[in-house]
Amino acid sequence: MIVQDLVDAMETIAPLKLREEWDKVGLQLGDPKRTLTGPILLTIDLTERVLQEAIDAKASAIVAYHPPIFSPLESLTDRTHSERIIRGCAEAGIAIYTPHTALDAAHDGVTDWLCEGVSAPAGEAQQGMIHGDCRALIPATGGDRDREVKVITFVPNNEVDHLRGALGTAGAGGMGNYKLCSFSTVGEGTFLPDEGANPTIGKVGSLERVKETRIEMVCSRRALALVIETLKEFHPYETPAYDIVELVPEPIRRIGSGRRLVLDRPADIKSIADRLKHHLDRSRIRYALAPGHEQPNHVFETIAVVPGSGGSLWHDARDQGCELFVTGEMTHHHILAARQSGISILLAGHTNTERGYLPRLKAKLAAQLPDASLVMSTSDHDHITVG
Repeated sequence: MIVQDLVDAMETIAPLKLREEWDKVGLQLGDPKRTLTGPILLTIDLTERVLQEAIDAKASAIVAYHPPIFSPLESLTDRTHSERIIRGCAEAGIAIYTPHTALDAAHDGVTDWLCEGVSAPAGEAQQGMIHGDCRALIPATGGDRDREVKVITFVPNNEVDHLRGALGTAGAGGMGNYKLCSFSTVGEGTFLPDEGANPTIGKVGSLERVKETRIEMVCSRRALALVIETLKEFHPYETPAYDIVELVPEPIRRIGSGRRLVLDRPADIKSIADRLKHHLDRSRIRYALAPGHEQPNHVFETIAVVPGSGGSLWHDARDQGCELFVTGEMTHHHILAARQSGISILLAGHTNTERGYLPRLKAKLAAQLPDASLVMSTSDHDHITVG
């Protein structure tokens, strides 16, 4: 087994295309072709203690949820803890992979795991069971890469099949397991050839009316240049008319940034807090109730859930009708603004909303890499103590 096998397994679990644009994820250190001779250590934060734990265990790789390299490193000395950690891993031959927001956004990722705990009665959360309608606050985009642009052209009726076949050979008209997919509409085309033209139909100086068929076919951006070149070569007209239409990326409802959860059974703030305390194994949870939510019998139905630091998404939660925003941490001013907008806040602690997912990540990696030795860090922990 080599480092690339670990990269491929993590890509299956948390595709990097799901990451936030600002994030620094993927293989941060190591040769993809290098053999993994020791264990793979899983951690939320790669600290110096975790590094020493990895060295003592003779680990070959570390999967660190938070990116150890986030800001550019100007040197690799002993000047900062970040430099010491990266240099230490390099000297010990330890590869580093980080999934961060890609793992948050993925199906059955960190955010879905949190929703399981928020939606189920305390102690009854089950993997894959979210009690309510759950979708992404900001859906990821994806879909068929062969449907990135649409090419539209107009051809005499007797040339339709010939041109369609040529465009299909160039890469247009593919949709899943189907080829030569197109839509045709019959109409009338007009043109008036000027001096110097060499029209296939009609003559210079005379307005021509032709029964034509409009052909629409999709293709990928990578195939577009060849498709247009082929269109010009095989179209019977000297100067064919065509349009290139860029298609909007397909939104994927269930994956992306954050979740909008509509509970099957609305619950009051105490019940939701108790659920999270049990799910995260915490003794205390903080919350700030918005005006109108202070009554003990007030129940919440539509909830936004974002692991870690979710403050940047509270506007999206408000715009989508959420009454409660569950996250790890938010700034004081974000909390004030959200409350005044009618959204109550529940804060469970940044890494508290992430660390409990590591056993599930370990199980997923074990399924992908059955020969790997996977170890969860015992040095990694929440560094904030509640007195």
